[in-house]
Amino acid sequence: MQLVFATNNQNKLREVQSLVPNHIQLLSLGDILCIEDIPETQPTIEGNAIHKAEYIKNNYGFDCFADDTGLEVEALNGEPGVFSARYAGPKRDADDNMNKLLSELADKDSRKSQFKTVIALHLNGQLHTFTGICKGEITTEKHGEKGFGYDPIFKAEGYDKTFAEISLEEKNKIGHRGKAVQQLIKFLGQQA
Repeated sequence: MQLVFATNNQNKLREVQSLVPNHIQLLSLGDILCIEDIPETQPTIEGNAIHKAEYIKNNYGFDCFADDTGLEVEALNGEPGVFSARYAGPKRDADDNMNKLLSELADKDSRKSQFKTVIALHLNGQLHTFTGICKGEITTEKHGEKGFGYDPIFKAEGYDKTFAEISLEEKNKIGHRGKAVQQLIKFLGQQA
């Protein structure tokens, strides 16, 4: 089975490739010569995932899946949420985003948060969605060199290390994207 993963993010691609069984050949946007940046114009995480999957299906004709992820912070009414990648501006700079978030939380008592990933799959003319959530909290400072995005300031429930301090294998077991991808893989296994 061949599937396009509609992302230009090499970190995400590596993370998902490590989870997908060998009988599924994962193609990147580069593999199908899609060089445009698919706009994330929808007001929800689910909407953006669906929009990206439909864009690839409608413009390139491939069965595909796309994801969108947001960090939802309780004390900030769910922000940055759908704007997580662009929280500190259009540059999509992870350090700027983390610094802004830490600043916004400086005077807040609660640091509860959750990562949410939604995967939208376009397969055989049908659309399916899968959601993975990882609850945790925002630390007061950055820790760790692994991972990407908000990983250096997010600690999953029951863990004393940030996502940037644990291995990719561990993150895939407990993390939001790993949970959504496991649902996707289970579903694909039932289609064989």
